[in-house]
This record gives sequence, C-alpha cells and structure tokens, in this order.
Amino acid sequence: MAGLALGVVAIMLRRPIPTDFRSWVALALIGLGATTSAYFGMFHAAEFVSPGLATVIANSQPLIAAALAFAFLSERLRPAQYVGLAIGFLGIVAVAVPQFDIKQGFDGMIGPAFIVLAAAGLAVSNVLMKGIRNRIDPLIAMSAQLLLGAIPLAVMALALEQPFQIHLSSDFGFSLIVLALPGTALAYWLWFWVHDRVPLSQANAFTLLTPVFALLLGIGFFGEQFGPSLAFGLVLTAIGLVIVERYGGP
Repeated sequence: MAGLALGVVAIMLRRPIPTDFRSWVALALIGLGATTSAYFGMFHAAEFVSPGLATVIANSQPLIAAALAFAFLSERLRPAQYVGLAIGFLGIVAVAVPQFDIKQGFDGMIGPAFIVLAAAGLAVSNVLMKGIRNRIDPLIAMSAQLLLGAIPLAVMALALEQPFQIHLSSDFGFSLIVLALPGTALAYWLWFWVHDRVPLSQANAFTLLTPVFALLLGIGFFGEQFGPSLAFGLVLTAIGLVIVERYGGP
C-alpha cells in the first residue's frame, strides 16, 4: 500500500522513471534492506521482545551506517561525533541489556537476532540511498524500493503463514492505513529527501530519538515499565545526539 501510494503520486506529478539497469539494481538492494530485512526482522522480533525494546535495539543502526559511510561514501566525522555516536550506543545498551535473558541461552537471543537483522538491513539501505540520491527522484525511489522489497515478504507470507485467515475489522483497517501511509510512505519519502541535504551519519543520529517515542508509546499502550536503566539509557542517547549535531556543520 505504501509503495503503490507513492507510485501513484509520482505518476501524477510526472516524475522521471529510471531506465538504466544499475539504478534498478540499487533500488532492489535498498528494498531488500529497508523493506524486506527491516520489516521481517522487526515484526518477528515482536514475538520475542516488547515493541519498545525492539525499537531501541534496532536503532543501533546509526553506528553500523556510520562505519559503512566511512568505508563506501568517504564520509568523515569529527572525533567528537564518533564519541557522540558511541555514547548514544551505550544508551541503547543500558536499555537493552537488562532485558536479555541469559538463562534461556539460544532461545533468549532469537529476538535480538531478528532486531540486529533489521538494523543491518536499514544501515545498508541508508548507505545505498545516499549513493543514488542525485540520479533518482525520491518519490520514484521510495515507491520502487517498497514494492520490490515487498515481493520476498509476500512470497514468504504465502509459503510460511496463512495471510487469508486475517480477521478483517475496522481496527485492522485503521492500523494498516496508518502504518502504510504516514508511518511508511511519508516517512520513507521524507527520509530520502533528507539524505540529499544532510550527511548520512549526521542525519542518522536523529534516529536515536526513535526509542524515545517508541518507549513512550510502549509504556502507554503495552504496559512497558519505565525503570532506572531506561531513564539512564535515554539520557545517554540524548547526550550522544547533542554531541553529534553540535559538531556537525562546516
């Protein structure tokens, strides 16, 4: 739904569609990262860990993306910005570690493994987005990657699950529309637009704020607990973000 919505808008605005093979390969890889891996990992992780915690751990991806941007985009951060990213990551660790159940062994690591898959997919896709930003229209890029990334998910859903047994209701329809349009289509389009104006690592630092909103929603709707480790972790994350942005500019 998100990909189709962006595609319809792009066609109505007569945005140029890429014709070269290289661009479509890049869009397919972005789709595998940002849509296939990210959604597969996040939604399966929700079976094992709370939604708020899953979002917190997934937002370790700015560190992964910073390393990839350094290697493939020649983006260089100032030393203070690397310190800021590290502090932000320590904040994520402070939140996540108390939730890990070491006694469960391998079973206790299934949820975090799915989250790491999602984070890695997002990090790789962000680097690829940065690489194509000057030659592909944002609406076309986001529509294509969502549609291409949805294909493997659809195949897995048909093969491994029972999608036709979904109980349709007004709540289900409302949730689906909110997730698809403002939560996915608009968010991805704005994210691609930002990549054309801000260095990847600096823009990615703002995703460290995502856990703040996720945890507040988790507390409000899923009964998650706000404890000392959570408060400490959020403070560290905020400090890390301020440092990255403070030293960001020319």
